[in-house]
Amino acid sequence: MITKRIIPCLDVKNGRVVKGVNFEGLSDVNSPVALAEYYSSCGADELVFYDITASAEGRALFTDILRETAQRVFIPLTVGGGINTVDDFDRVLKCGADKVSVNSGAIKNPALITEAARKYGDQCVVISADVKRVDGQYRVFARGGRDDTGMDAIEWIKKCVSMGAGEVVLNSIDTDGVKGGFDLEMLRDVCGSVNVPVIASGGAGKSEDFIDLFKTLPWVDAGLAASIFHFGEVEIKELKTLLDKNGIIVRK
Repeated sequence: MITKRIIPCLDVKNGRVVKGVNFEGLSDVNSPVALAEYYSSCGADELVFYDITASAEGRALFTDILRETAQRVFIPLTVGGGINTVDDFDRVLKCGADKVSVNSGAIKNPALITEAARKYGDQCVVISADVKRVDGQYRVFARGGRDDTGMDAIEWIKKCVSMGAGEVVLNSIDTDGVKGGFDLEMLRDVCGSVNVPVIASGGAGKSEDFIDLFKTLPWVDAGLAASIFHFGEVEIKELKTLLDKNGIIVRK
């Protein structure tokens, strides 16, 4: 079995980590630099860092906080928000990111995925898909979950992978911040459609949700969460110990 990854997510707005429910009602949490440093020291396998309003505000991702964060953490860092060109990839990578997450930029220009993959390698390109059920269909949303693109999410994700995306972060808007467990149905359908690593995002409320995720869908590569880690509801080291006791292989 592939070693499972535990990944805290830092949603950053105006230089602060924030968290909401169903992508709405954002509240302030902490400094992204301080949180990233903490997670790096307590067993997180990777970090995902999103500038969540960059696309909606039509601006480039801020790099000062990213650069400071990258200098203090020693685990892989995936960064997204306002990624619209190969130059954006270059700028973020030079600030210390290991992988670059793209969503709205790829929706506007799918060729961006291929261009970035050719220049930096598939492993560097992460497609972050914000998905919500609309009339029984999985729909892709853009601009931080604000705009329904009308596109079928499964077909969109398959297209992105075929164009060079080496990893998929599946953000279920339906379960985001609800803490009722990961969206297993949606994850199952996505995992059955692609052959690259899939990261589950949205819905974790307790340690047992990660056990359910990896036991039910052993082909999911990682579980990503925000508020349960930010507010100390789940400690990463304790979570990994629990997963190990349940026969789920994790990095020590």
